[in-house]
Amino acid sequence: MAESAVPILPSRNLDETFEFYSRLGFELQGAPIEKYRYLIIGRGSIELHFWDAPDVDPLTTDASCYIRVDDADALHREWKGVGIQSDPATGSRLMPPVDTDYGIREFALVDQSGNLLRVGSPLGRLSAVGDQASAPGSS
Repeated sequence: MAESAVPILPSRNLDETFEFYSRLGFELQGAPIEKYRYLIIGRGSIELHFWDAPDVDPLTTDASCYIRVDDADALHREWKGVGIQSDPATGSRLMPPVDTDYGIREFALVDQSGNLLRVGSPLGRLSAVGDQASAPGSS
C-alpha cells in the first residue's frame, strides 16, 4: 500500500459539508454521517475527513490542506461549472488559478466551514485545452 496523508478538517454541519463536496464530485467513503458524526469522502485518489465542529467560525478558522492534481486548470473549470457561490457570511468561495513563483499552477477553494483547500499542479504540464503553461525561466 502506498503511503499517504489525509487531512481531518472541521465541519460546522456535516450534512451541509457532504452536500457541498458532493457537487464537486466527491462520494461518501465511510459510514453514514449519523453513525459516528464523522464524514469521509473521496474523489479519485483524494480523500478528506471531517469531524463535527458546530462551533467552528468559518471566518476565523485556519484549517487547510493542499491537494495535488495533474491539471489544476481543468479541475477549476469543472468546479466553476458547478456554480460555487461566494458567501460573505462564511467566506466560502472559489478563487481563480494563478502561476506561483514556486513553480505551481494553483487555485483555492474555501468551503462553508472556512476550510481552505489549495489545489495545484506543476507548471509546464499540458492543460485540458491543449495549451502548454510555461515554466519559470522558459520562453
